Amino acid sequence: MSIPRTLLRSARASSSRLVLSRPLSTSRPFLSEAESSTSAAAAAPVSPKISPIVDQISSLTLLEVSELVSALKTKLNITEIALPAASAAPAASASAGTSGEPAEAAEEKPKEKTIFTVKLEKFDAAAKAKIIREVKAIMPNMNLVEAKKFVESVPQTLKENLPKEEAEKLQKALQDLGATVSLV
Repeated sequence: MSIPRTLLRSARASSSRLVLSRPLSTSRPFLSEAESSTSAAAAAPVSPKISPIVDQISSLTLLEVSELVSALKTKLNITEIALPAASAAPAASASAGTSGEPAEAAEEKPKEKTIFTVKLEKFDAAAKAKIIREVKAIMPNMNLVEAKKFVESVPQTLKENLPKEEAEKLQKALQDLGATVSLV
């Protein structure tokens, strides 16, 4: 008797301690995979204590397996945790190995930075009032006195985690007023 895939997925996602006797797959295995899995199963003997449990679980209905999973969660005090998403790095490295020299050139080129921190380094003394007003406009939670203290205690971080376009726009606006601004 086979268990529906949705049942297996829910059992796999909800309990990391539930052990099944064969590997889970969303598609049918090829002939070579089927032969290797049966030979691996024959080579690794199953404990006599585990074998009847596997037989009992495989004969359960969908509703019974759902109850089993919730009972195991409460009994073993298992909480649901979010698993990290699969990253594209393994796929990129696999494609790099097959394409040869162009992939090596791509690896040498560093990734372009997209998130920046805008830092006020120094300012022109003649433009101090304009810069204070601009800082107050950029940071609305500051009053004029706080903005003045902020500007006078340079170097200071104005904004963090800004996209490239916004950071460059802010940098240009402050440089036009006479401030030295760096993007980190």
